[in-house]
Amino acid sequence: MMNEDSKNLILERIRNHTGERYEMPEISLEAITYADPLATFSEVLAQAGGKAVVLGENEDVNEVIRREFPEAVRIASNLDGITCATFNPDDVEDPRELNGTDLSVVEGSFGVAENAAVWLPCQVRHKGLYFISNALVILLDKTRLVNNMNEAYRLVAGMDYGYGVFMSGPSKTADIEQALVFGAHGPIQVLVILR
Repeated sequence: MMNEDSKNLILERIRNHTGERYEMPEISLEAITYADPLATFSEVLAQAGGKAVVLGENEDVNEVIRREFPEAVRIASNLDGITCATFNPDDVEDPRELNGTDLSVVEGSFGVAENAAVWLPCQVRHKGLYFISNALVILLDKTRLVNNMNEAYRLVAGMDYGYGVFMSGPSKTADIEQALVFGAHGPIQVLVILR
C-alpha cells in the first residue's frame, strides 16, 4: 500500500531523472461551435447508427414511436404521456425482469451536437433499463442542445445526480474479427425524438 512518503519519493525520483522539461501549454477553452446544432446533432447521430426525428407541431409522440417500432410488444416507460408503454419499469422488483424488453422510452436532459451524445441521468429505478432493451427511444427538448463536450461537462458539473451516462447511438463494437456488431453492450437501435 502506498503512503504519502512513498508517493513523494517516487515523484522526486521521476523529477530527478527527467531529461528535457517543457512548460505546460496554454489550454484554450474555445471549442467548436455549429451554426445549426440541431442539424449537426441529427447528422452525427445518423453516422453513429442512430436516428433523430423532430416531432411536428401537432404530432403525437406515441404515434411516432409506434410508427418507428411497429413490432415492439414489451415497451417500458415511467414517463407521463407515453401511452404506448405496456409496463412501468419502476414497478419491477428485480432488474433481471427487464430482460426481454423490446423498447424503453426515457428522457434525456440535453444533447451534444459534436458527437450526438445525450445525457441520461438515472430517472428510473433500475439503471440497467438504459442498456437491456433492444431499442431505446430518448425524448429530448430540441432547445437543450449544446455544441460540444466542453459545454456538456460544464452542465453536468452543475447537476445533482446519483448516476448518469452519455449515450450516442446504439451500442456497437468492432473488436470481434474487426466486424462492426450492433447491440454488443446495449440497445441495437436508438431513436432520439426532439420536441
